[in-house]
Order: sequence, then C-alpha cells, then structure tokens
Amino acid sequence: MSVTTRSARNSSFVHRWDAIDRPGWSEALRDLALRVLGPAVVLWVVIAGIGAFIEGPLGGFQSESAVNRTLQSGRTPFWDSVTGLWSHVGNTEIVIGVCVVMVGVIWWLTRRWWVAVLPAIAITLQASVFVLATMVAGRARPDVPHLDPAPPTSSYPSGHVGASTALYLTLALLAQRIPSAPLRRVLTAICLLIPLLVLYARLYRGMHHVTDVTVGLLNGITCALLAWAWLRRRPRT
Repeated sequence: MSVTTRSARNSSFVHRWDAIDRPGWSEALRDLALRVLGPAVVLWVVIAGIGAFIEGPLGGFQSESAVNRTLQSGRTPFWDSVTGLWSHVGNTEIVIGVCVVMVGVIWWLTRRWWVAVLPAIAITLQASVFVLATMVAGRARPDVPHLDPAPPTSSYPSGHVGASTALYLTLALLAQRIPSAPLRRVLTAICLLIPLLVLYARLYRGMHHVTDVTVGLLNGITCALLAWAWLRRRPRT
C-alpha cells in the first residue's frame, strides 16, 4: 500500500481510529464531555420534542396503528417464535452482555482501551437519551395484543431498536479493521441486519408504533456515530 493510499485510508471516518494514539485522561474526559455529552443533550431535545409533538398536536398519530393491526392479522405460531428470538436480541441484558464481551475482545485484540470502550459509550449514551425521552413522551403502546411483556416505559421511542442499533452499528464500524475481506463483509452484514430484525419484531409483536421504532433507529445511529467520533484525531508523527 502506498503512503498516499494509507494516508487517505487513515483520514476516512471509518478508519479514523488508525490515526489516533493513546489520549491522556484529561483529554479523554474533555472530548467525552464536548463531543458526546453535549451533542447528546441536543439529541434528547430533538427526540423529546418529536414525542411531545406526536402526543400533542398529532393526537397520538393513531393512523399508524393500522400497521400494527395488519401485522397482527398475519401472525402465525412460526413467526411468533422467530420474532420472539429477534425481539429478545434487543433486551437490555442481552445488549449489555454482548457489549461487555465485545469490549473485552476488542481490548484484547487491539490493546487500545480508547477503542475498546466504543460500544460501551454508544449503548450508554443511547440508554440515557431513551430513558429521559420516555419521561417526556409517555406514549401508550399500540392497541393490539402484546406478545412481549411491556416494560414500565413509554412506547416512544423504542429502546430495543435504539440499543441494538447503537451496539451493532458500532461493531459494524469496528469490523472494517478486519483484514480478511470475506469475513469483514459477512460480519458487517450481520451487524447491520440485526437492528432491522429487532425493529420488525417489535412492530410484529405489537410493542411499538412505526414512529417509535423509526426514532429509536435514529437514536441508535446517532449515538453510534457520536461514540465513533468521541475522541479528537491526533495523527501520528
């Protein structure tokens, strides 16, 4: 690989961590506050504002319940079981468990703690925005039979979709460091597919409205990107 090609590769957003050396603790905390927590406040205001608008002027946006009723009418025992597994992937304990394992694996492979913490930053940020947003929205779940236990949080936004998106999008970005092209493509495809399966399962199982999962997806994507960019670039000399 030429020097020019390597430089261009390292300057891209996907490969930005190739050009970042160990930060000092003060630098890491400063960047975490300015580049993650600060934008997260803006993200929360936007998501909470959308939720308040849906529950206020839009009157709960009841027309989208037709999607839930259509999915309910097409339920079968087979898909009930399959979507149950997909929905379970987005459960808090599963997301945290996968995150802890991957943080350990990434640290072992890279010996870079500032890279290994990326999934943890993403899901922690997503969870914080999600919980605070549910306190404002307070949206009821779809008026169809629920196939999963309903947690004591608002239907808006979807925490399952947000958490799985934040985690697996971050892992998909990290997978771009894998030298083997076939393995890299397979793992990337799997990581990008999982949140979509969770999204469909939550709709199918009557746990969320369309806008709930859509905003949950956007929340997860944004938190993953904020986590990915949390540390300033310090190119090697």
